Amino acid sequence: MSPSQSKILRNTAVLVALIVLGLIMLIPLIWTVMLSLKSNGDLLRSTANAFHAPYTGENYVAIMQNSQVLHWLMNSVIVSGLTTLGVLILSSLAGYGFARLDFPGRDKLFLFVLFGLAIPEQAVIITRHQMFSALHLHNSFPGLILPGLAAPFGVFLMTQYFRAIPKELDEAALLDNASKFRVFWQVLLPLTIPAQATLGIFTFLSSWNDYWWPLISATRADMFTLTVGLASSQINFAQTSGLGYLMTQAVFASVPILIVYIIFQKYIVKAVSGAAVR
Repeated sequence: MSPSQSKILRNTAVLVALIVLGLIMLIPLIWTVMLSLKSNGDLLRSTANAFHAPYTGENYVAIMQNSQVLHWLMNSVIVSGLTTLGVLILSSLAGYGFARLDFPGRDKLFLFVLFGLAIPEQAVIITRHQMFSALHLHNSFPGLILPGLAAPFGVFLMTQYFRAIPKELDEAALLDNASKFRVFWQVLLPLTIPAQATLGIFTFLSSWNDYWWPLISATRADMFTLTVGLASSQINFAQTSGLGYLMTQAVFASVPILIVYIIFQKYIVKAVSGAAVR
């Protein structure tokens, strides 16, 4: 066998293996979608007919008429959107300060920020809960958003990205009598859009899927995010409209994440693979 044929065979084997693994990973998703399209009465008798007709969209109609689920969805959109916006603003400003400005204790402060990467959220949850209770921030949007703004990874990412930008750009802008803020806002910040896109995607996904803190902070149903609301429905299974309705909720919760991934998949792939984002 020639080297070229061996390479083709090897690449084909890798492709087949990836397709098989991809299909295996898709099985739970396909199963969920199929169950969501079955009537709850059919599923009470058996779930084995999930891949057999008849199918119905009654569960999707019901969820669109359920104001509680839509309210949870809106809560998640508000919390995830504002958290992402806050992280991008604060991380960009902090990254610019650490990378471009000289001030006393800069390196020590940056090291202190990096320590935040090593501290798990569970280690500070009791202190955070007590602090937010004292400030009466539970069951409020600030209470759900503020913890997510502490993003040491975002500060680290933006600092490294600003450091990679040639300083000659700053010097040229300063020679044109531009202020440091104008240099940051009009010269450097537009060059960091790929890094901001990557950071924004991961922040949004993390905030959208967060269950730990919203479960602790939001004790009223009207302040539930989608993850907590759906979990409460699944725990009280006897009070739900049926298995098909629960699967429809899961599909409904996944759609925004799928949309975000489709739009920004280029940045996600580059970030995961460690490639240089351009």
